[in-house]
Amino acid sequence: MASDSPESLMTLCTDFCLRNLEGTLCYLLDNETLRLHPDIFLPSEICDKLVNEYVELVKTDSIFEPHESFFTLFSDPRSTRLARIHLREQIVQDQDLEAIRKQDLVELYLTNCEKLTAKSLQTLVSFSHTLISLSLFGCCNIFYEEENPGGCEDDCLVNPTRQVLVKDFTFEGFSRLRFLNLGRLIEGVNVETLLRPLASLAALDLSGIQLNDVGFLTQWKDSLVSLVLYNMDLSEEHIQVIAQLRKLRHLDISRDHLSSYYKFKLTRRVLNLFVENLVNLSSLDISGHTMLENCTIPSMEEKMGQTSIEPAKSSIAPFRGLKRPLQFLGLFETSLCRLTHIPAYKVSGDKNEEQVLNAIEAYTEHRPEITSRAINLLFDIARIERCSQLLRALQLVITALKCHKDDKNIQVTGSAALFYLTNSEYRMEQSVKLRRQVIQVVLNGMESYQEVTVQRNCCLTLCNFSIPEELEFQYRRVNELLLNILNQSRQDESIQRIAVHLCNALVCQVDNDHKEAVGKMGFVMTMLKLIQKKLADKTCDQVMEFSWSALWNITDETPDNCEMFLNYSGMKLFLECLKEFPEKQELHRNMLGLLGNVAEVKELRPQLMTSQFISVFSNLLESKADGIEVSYNACGVLSHIMFDGPEAWGICEPHREEVVKRMWAAIQSWDINSRRNINYRSFEPILRLLPQGISPVSQHWATWALYNLVSVYPDKYCPLLIKEGGIPLLKDMIKMASARQETKEMARKVIEHCSNFKEENMDTSR
Repeated sequence: MASDSPESLMTLCTDFCLRNLEGTLCYLLDNETLRLHPDIFLPSEICDKLVNEYVELVKTDSIFEPHESFFTLFSDPRSTRLARIHLREQIVQDQDLEAIRKQDLVELYLTNCEKLTAKSLQTLVSFSHTLISLSLFGCCNIFYEEENPGGCEDDCLVNPTRQVLVKDFTFEGFSRLRFLNLGRLIEGVNVETLLRPLASLAALDLSGIQLNDVGFLTQWKDSLVSLVLYNMDLSEEHIQVIAQLRKLRHLDISRDHLSSYYKFKLTRRVLNLFVENLVNLSSLDISGHTMLENCTIPSMEEKMGQTSIEPAKSSIAPFRGLKRPLQFLGLFETSLCRLTHIPAYKVSGDKNEEQVLNAIEAYTEHRPEITSRAINLLFDIARIERCSQLLRALQLVITALKCHKDDKNIQVTGSAALFYLTNSEYRMEQSVKLRRQVIQVVLNGMESYQEVTVQRNCCLTLCNFSIPEELEFQYRRVNELLLNILNQSRQDESIQRIAVHLCNALVCQVDNDHKEAVGKMGFVMTMLKLIQKKLADKTCDQVMEFSWSALWNITDETPDNCEMFLNYSGMKLFLECLKEFPEKQELHRNMLGLLGNVAEVKELRPQLMTSQFISVFSNLLESKADGIEVSYNACGVLSHIMFDGPEAWGICEPHREEVVKRMWAAIQSWDINSRRNINYRSFEPILRLLPQGISPVSQHWATWALYNLVSVYPDKYCPLLIKEGGIPLLKDMIKMASARQETKEMARKVIEHCSNFKEENMDTSR
């Protein structure tokens, strides 16, 4: 299960070694084959951890690169010892098991390893003298071998190999084997023959196997303590055999009530038979069964008194014969789970949150079809009520999503549940580690499924996190996934809107290295394509506004991204948007903010020096859109252009002096106490306009900007101005003859504000 406790040193070291095999335990032979350093010996505690964590990383971490020769590192028991390993799915092939055949394995779990063939059956024989626990659950091809009917090489093209069922394999020689899982074994294998050599089985799982005759189970009536017959269509004969297995402590005869039609119905008599004969029973699962009503006691009696787990008060009549309450009782998708008095400490069902969580916990590993329905019930609980076991719920859903990364139903229901389990109501109850685990499984889901519902759920869940801070540890990956969504030819409108919002948030308030990296991924091009499409549709919606906002953020103090914007016809789109949407104030603010960033780059300013662009910027000086923001940003663009001096003014119309005049008029019209829709991380682009005499209006715009920000937001901007050396620059500017008197007065007020701020915040404690 997902954990909320800190990682152990062992786990951290294992993870580091696996991600850096060449730099730690191994070297590369012939530049391709991993080899263990000759002076290394690793005990089973470390080797088991390395193998099991390797499988987990390959399965759940898309940036982790698997090694073809990884399992060969454990081929020699003199340097590496393996004892207990759990291998899953497509990661494991015949040659991997073959590589570790000399190991004395005690426990080998193979789950849904569909690439394993009958070659691996022979490898299993290598472990026969030590193996105590074995699972072949879902290894559907392990009893098939390839056969070439033609018999010669030339015939292979005409008669390709075919799959032939191996019928002569048995567990002969597996003298120590006690625990065996053959769940979802393919039809045609004779289970009785296969198992007969095993002298004293303690636990057997035959999930999903249809056997008409299970009489052979009685050969273990003195040793079998656990029997799982999930989804086996039972009969009276089955029940009579089970009743003879008097040592059973765990019995699972549950079924998926949606999978197919079952004739068998559970009755009071059958449950009585179990209670009377299986006196050691502590765990029973009868989930999914159609229950005949004669199992329950009369309704009036059932509802009397406080809820009790005492067998004597049981609402399920046969269980009144139990000597003690059961440790576990599986009642998921049965009517019995809603009764008042159930004689068990833990119950799986659909009555309440506790029962639903128990169901997810019990069935996640091998029953995704049940788990997805249980998670769907949890989703309803989290959506409608308050989830009282939040930590456990989150951990269970994370585990299910990791375990069944390729199961669409679990990805849909799990991602939907995560959205509600991570919202702000629960934020304080979640650790950094747990929230990172949520982000990982959400990104896994986005990666594995292009399906609309999964993508929408995942994007919505990411919106519950502080962005970019909480996503920074997966920064590149999350951006790539979002851009992939936005670059799809057919897009769901709601997903597009959420994805653009997330992209915008991800490039806001991050360092320039991040912005440059995202720019190289195609971020600028993607946003411009979205804008182009919205223009073609004549639509100015949130996607349009977020796209311009994202471009504003990603170009902030990032010249490479500014250049991309110009190279990809960004100015053309700017003009078209202005023309098409003249009343959209938010849009104008975002566009002008972006162009302010472009104008800060000296090498790019010549591309803005056209009559058309300068006229547009000049006209926007008089805009009252969004308070002062559009006028302010237009003036900022022009201030940087003016800073290059009269000789850079390469156009006849409009005249430079005329534009300067309009800039002065605009600045004087602004309210110095205006609250701002802007967020400065650095004043460097503004401060560079102070120590110069070539453009007094640019100097004045910069001083006004500083005065406004330190006046309205002193706590944020006074320390920033002091830290970046703004005060000496302002003092030097006051001494300049070329500076206007009103600019100098404003500069003095800025200095005074910062001085007062420092005094007020000075620590006077002794």
